[in-house]
Amino acid sequence: MVQYNFKKITVVPTGKDFIDIILSRTQRQTPTVVHKGYAISRLRQFYMRKVKYTQTNFHEKLSTIIDEFPRLDDIHPFYGDLLHVLYNKDHYKLALGQINTARNLIGKISKDYVKLLKYGDSLYRCKSLKVAALGRMCTVIKRIGPSLAYLEQIRQHMARLPSIDPNTRTILICGYPNVGKSSFINKITRADVDVQPYAFTTKSLFVGHTDYKYLRYQVIDTPGILDRPFEDRNIIEMCSITALAHLRAAVLFFLDISGSCGYSIAQQAALFHSIKSLFMNKPLIIVCNKTDLQPLDGLSEEDMKLVMEMKTEAMKTVIGEGGEPSEGDNVLLTMSTLTEDGVISVKNAACERLLNQRVELKMKSKKINDCLNRFHVAVPKPRDQKERPPCIPQAVLEVKAKEAAEKEKRKLERDLEDENGGAGVYSASLKKHYILADDEWKEDIMPEILDGHNVYDFVDPDILQRLEELEREEGLRLEQEEDDGDFEMDGKELTPEEQKALAEIRKKKSLLIQEHRIKKSTAESRPTVPRKFDKDKKFTSERMGRQLSALGLDPTQAINRARSKSVSRGRKRERSVARGDDDGDAMDVDDQANKKLRLRSQSRPRSRSRSRPPGEVVPGEGFKDSIQKVKAIKLAKKSSKKRNKDARRGEADRVIPTLKPKHLFSGKRSIGKTDRR
Repeated sequence: MVQYNFKKITVVPTGKDFIDIILSRTQRQTPTVVHKGYAISRLRQFYMRKVKYTQTNFHEKLSTIIDEFPRLDDIHPFYGDLLHVLYNKDHYKLALGQINTARNLIGKISKDYVKLLKYGDSLYRCKSLKVAALGRMCTVIKRIGPSLAYLEQIRQHMARLPSIDPNTRTILICGYPNVGKSSFINKITRADVDVQPYAFTTKSLFVGHTDYKYLRYQVIDTPGILDRPFEDRNIIEMCSITALAHLRAAVLFFLDISGSCGYSIAQQAALFHSIKSLFMNKPLIIVCNKTDLQPLDGLSEEDMKLVMEMKTEAMKTVIGEGGEPSEGDNVLLTMSTLTEDGVISVKNAACERLLNQRVELKMKSKKINDCLNRFHVAVPKPRDQKERPPCIPQAVLEVKAKEAAEKEKRKLERDLEDENGGAGVYSASLKKHYILADDEWKEDIMPEILDGHNVYDFVDPDILQRLEELEREEGLRLEQEEDDGDFEMDGKELTPEEQKALAEIRKKKSLLIQEHRIKKSTAESRPTVPRKFDKDKKFTSERMGRQLSALGLDPTQAINRARSKSVSRGRKRERSVARGDDDGDAMDVDDQANKKLRLRSQSRPRSRSRSRPPGEVVPGEGFKDSIQKVKAIKLAKKSSKKRNKDARRGEADRVIPTLKPKHLFSGKRSIGKTDRR
């Protein structure tokens, strides 16, 4: 359980808001009507009540502020020092002290003016005393306005502090900036700490949680610490120092052996020796990170010597003075957060070390005697000198060996996929999981029934061979038809003049085919060439007339039809220019006339032919495409169909409620009436 939850602290209003809240509540919760004809005792009681009520509200509000803010002397030393580092303990205590003083002053003011109101001799005198009392109370609140604003800023900042339980199992990560602390906590927990390739990315404490042996562990990522005197360290570094000093945790000192963090191993070793006093009586592990850039074996002799010295100091810190190191105390581990090599082993080692230390401390405490009285460990007494080792039946061993062999031989679907071409090529067979009497039946082709017949009964097993024979036979038939139906003139039976004419005809035919293919291939991308760019005048009505005349046809009707089409195109062009649609030719028209024409064209009602179809998507409607919109329209109609059929009122119907429903007002008789209806 988290013991300290600073998110529940009540909001501290500003001085002006404080006064408005209290005076408004006094005005609403106390009587407001008084007459000069009242007895003097009643007038005194009226104004005394207002003064006392105002003082009570001020007292409750200020007491809430004082009680909810933590007292630095009563909370855990970790939080006490952390608040001192972040907010300055002296300023914090002074602000709360001023709130307490204001509470006492307001109580004294209320007491004094209530005493004066007891001797008020008129309505005016009593009202003046009440105004003076409330005014002095508000003046006191105005004087502590800066303290209220300061406490509100502290409350907002404390609400953003992580919920750290100082008494639970904790793993603390420390070291120089940019050595991989945040990357490590992101790997072993679900925390999302910002990771950047520069120093002091982490500016405050971050908390994550991980599990080991069904127990929850708290992992704290601390900001980087620089090797400098205690007095020169800033607030960010002091957060880490506070956590190291007061939390009983397993400490992971991160060491960047590649030097990519910007600090050498000598500087990191100096930092370790300067803060090693904070590691006393705590499980300590030195983690050599970024081994993917620089393995531990590749360090120089000087750097390796520094690392070994740190390892020796870590052993002394862990086992205490005068002890002997055990084989299980491995205080130097390597890992790489980039490749995740060794990350889990570091986490497991820290959790195991911390768990063992907590068990040893509980065993040394006085509570263990009360617990041992409840347990009885039964130890059988030896009846003779014969050794009886544990015996496992041979059948059990054979079964286990067989299971292990089958497990090794069993191929996974991924292995089969790699053997048969990989993803996209291999298709997993679903038939192999069928439960049938005979495994050979799994690959049988399932019958397909069509019109009461099994389709497979009509499938020819030699269909591919027969298909090849049919194709070969069709090819022979086509060749024979070409030989028989060749009616092209070979030129042997023609005269030299006819042969020359035939050659020209074939040449022209091939040229026409090539020109048509070129035009067809670029028809979509080729723009229409205007008449003014036809300099050679290949496409004119005169030329068309000459060609038609050469063929023996009358060209008059064709020429007239072409000219009528050109005239209509010119008229359309003129209309578009007058309308202002063409930008190029409409530049000579007056701007004012263009504007009027544009406004007139916009003000015209849209014709029926231009109405938007119901399935068209308008931007902002929230539909992906027209299919989705049509589907939504259908669903809306379908949902309202039953309601419309039953003639029920829907959400979109206009409703005028019955202000006096008959079932509530019938049968009631007012004064002087006997009519029930």
